[in-house]
Amino acid sequence: MTPLDSPYKSKGGIGRLYNALRYSAQGLGAAFRHEAAFRQELLLVAVLAPVAIWLGRSFNEVLMLLGTLFFVLVIELLNSGLEALADTITLDDHPLIGRAKDLGSAAVMLSILFGTLVWLGVIASHFW
Repeated sequence: MTPLDSPYKSKGGIGRLYNALRYSAQGLGAAFRHEAAFRQELLLVAVLAPVAIWLGRSFNEVLMLLGTLFFVLVIELLNSGLEALADTITLDDHPLIGRAKDLGSAAVMLSILFGTLVWLGVIASHFW
């Protein structure tokens, strides 16, 4: 084994797919249990997904509206992972850890802003 080989990397095959799905489910479960922001955004998705299906005039429009909702969840998951990793490194105030957390938060905010603009654009297109 070379220094670049990791004993934690999978070798492939159906076992790799099974493990990937299991780890993903564990990650979603951890986000739901430990991240209030993820639960709030998931509730928003549960409310807005049927609205997207009703509001969209075409398959592409529905897909675009639903895509913005899932985009926010993805960015929130990445931000939560970054925060968990940062908290593992240190719980003390550190300017670079603070910056990393602020950057993750900014990414979530931008994804929400983008989603809001897309939704407003679709709604406005119904009137003009």
